[in-house]
Amino acid sequence: MQLTGIHHLTAVSADAPANHAFYSGLLGMRLVKRTVNQDDVSAYHLFYGDGLASPGSDVTFFEWPVAPERRGTNSIIRTSLRVAGADTIRWWAGHFARHGVRHQEPVVRDGRLTLDFEDPEGQRLALIDDGGAGEAHAWDASSVPAERQIRGLGPIIASVPDLGPTELVLTRVLGMGRARSYRLGETGPEVHVFEMGEGGPAAEYHVAVEPGLPQARQGAGSVHHVAFRTPDATQYRAWVDRLKDMRVPNSGPVDRYYFESLYFREPNGILFEIATDGPGFDVDEPMAVLGEKLALPPFLEPRRAEIERGLKPL
Repeated sequence: MQLTGIHHLTAVSADAPANHAFYSGLLGMRLVKRTVNQDDVSAYHLFYGDGLASPGSDVTFFEWPVAPERRGTNSIIRTSLRVAGADTIRWWAGHFARHGVRHQEPVVRDGRLTLDFEDPEGQRLALIDDGGAGEAHAWDASSVPAERQIRGLGPIIASVPDLGPTELVLTRVLGMGRARSYRLGETGPEVHVFEMGEGGPAAEYHVAVEPGLPQARQGAGSVHHVAFRTPDATQYRAWVDRLKDMRVPNSGPVDRYYFESLYFREPNGILFEIATDGPGFDVDEPMAVLGEKLALPPFLEPRRAEIERGLKPL
């Protein structure tokens, strides 16, 4: 029983149409599922991924009419996205400059060329060069050339005031291995790298220790939770039993229709999810037309008319 990497990351937006324009239009990611928050059907839940809606490629957003986040610790502070090659990083730097996207100059961080940038609501992101390792599934209709497209999620960076309790959960409960550490900038905090499965940029969770910061407050531009991959229903049930046996407070099994989920908070307050790779986003619509229309799980289908009236067009 072993987690295999990052499954998806879910963040908060206060403006779904602008969010769609940035992630699908400017970043060239495919809107692979246009649905709603199953716990709050007044809110969109938008999933952006690669051409085949692969697990591990999704950045997702709840749309809530909230104020901007207050940055601080006890939160996820940067989401990495993988691209292939130093020349691709330079291409993106030029692309951002042409389109007025807030970004920094590329730097080598933790041995990888990295380009930090933000979306229009201040969501902190980074492109990292993964060296072209592993599979890539380009989207034919993307605004970005195939060889420059985002390949999937990379390391997720969280900030906590105290490493000890978080490390205990990552290693003893979730079975991650502590790999190395680095500095976040010349004067920044120490960051500790934890690996899942075989490791690599698609299977790392990074923890910055920042005891002097105020506690973050969620809002537009913040991250709601991070999900880790488990390959199948058998291992998923084993995780349900493991959290129960270890007396870790959790949601219990949750069927999200497109995958099965299990939620709990680590001791510094960050919300974790364990999610299955399947059945996938093409369970209710053909792969060729993913994301083009509002998709609802069967238990919400009887409320379609009501739900559609409450959503703004993208």
